[in-house]
Amino acid sequence: MQYRPIGIFDSGFGGLTVLKEIERIIPQYDYLYFGDNARAPYGSRSFEAVYAYTLEAVRWLFDQGCHLVILACNTASAKALRTIQQNDLPRLAPEKRVLGVIRPVTEMVGKMTRSRHIGILATAGTVASQSYVIEIKKHFPEVNVTQEACPMWVPLVENNEFDSDGADYFVRQHIHRLFSADRLIDTVVLGCTHYPLLENKISRFLSSGITLVSQGIIVAKSLADYLLRHPEIAARCSTLGRRDFYSSETPEVFERSAVLFYGRSLSCRKMG
Repeated sequence: MQYRPIGIFDSGFGGLTVLKEIERIIPQYDYLYFGDNARAPYGSRSFEAVYAYTLEAVRWLFDQGCHLVILACNTASAKALRTIQQNDLPRLAPEKRVLGVIRPVTEMVGKMTRSRHIGILATAGTVASQSYVIEIKKHFPEVNVTQEACPMWVPLVENNEFDSDGADYFVRQHIHRLFSADRLIDTVVLGCTHYPLLENKISRFLSSGITLVSQGIIVAKSLADYLLRHPEIAARCSTLGRRDFYSSETPEVFERSAVLFYGRSLSCRKMG
């Protein structure tokens, strides 16, 4: 069987939390993960930069044999996915597919809220894009959506401070701001793939009865459903049991931090 893995792209490590759930749900496929760690984080970068970096990564993953690529990065999904799908794929590879992590969550979250008030915790870039608001309103126009940008959370996670006492201030601050803006929120979406590492700490500052939504399991189930509904795409994805990891940073740097997100050690190669 020819090696044609499912590509998983993120600006850094966070997409590993999504890959971990995807592997758990559909382990039979081959996966090739690429983290653009040398240029991370994407959250504060312009739309133009994120689009250029993401398109570069997608083209590289296509060159490695991927027929399906998942943008396991909220910022890339928010700032680049639609343009790549509508403008670039028809020209570059009309038979290939690129999917994101925002739409699967927005299709589900409106069914989870009882109060019809949803909160989004995300990077500044994802908040500025309004992608969650737009997509949720598309499926559930009656739902109120309040966003809160949390610019310090990714650095806390990537510097292994996510479980420290010092992180409490930043977590409490943004939870307070979110609920001060809308006290009727009963469902909160973690709109960044880094944030699952903060999930236990975030939960401590939420009132009882608040549903905290993490993306990984939703994206994994959505991908499994997509492959069932699109057997022609599934047939182009190989099932050799391979897992490959690449980074734009040196492998040693990637491997050292990746275990926090992936849950186990891995071997990485430099993208080139």
